[in-house]
Amino acid sequence: MCVGLPMRVVENGAGFALCHHDGALHSIDTALVGECAPGEWLMTFLGAAREKMDEETALQTLAATDALAALMRGEPVDLDAAFADLIAREPQLPDHLMPEYRP
Repeated sequence: MCVGLPMRVVENGAGFALCHHDGALHSIDTALVGECAPGEWLMTFLGAAREKMDEETALQTLAATDALAALMRGEPVDLDAAFADLIAREPQLPDHLMPEYRP
């Protein structure tokens, strides 16, 4: 399974950032997002930052990915807590898939 992971910037370098995740530091390519400051959150995939994200979204994403990892290990998980941002809302199509945008 390929999943992007939120990581918090610890130190900024030229074209990369040292980021913390699961007790380890990772060197993340920041060419797509530009300069980063310590404390910022990045959505990372395959060693590269894909976007900057706010802390609330990063923590929600970490809760979801942690829950998925626990499920894969066969551990019990409170899915309502892990996916709290999805529980009380209707699914919504992106704008480009809405009927008024279709030809």
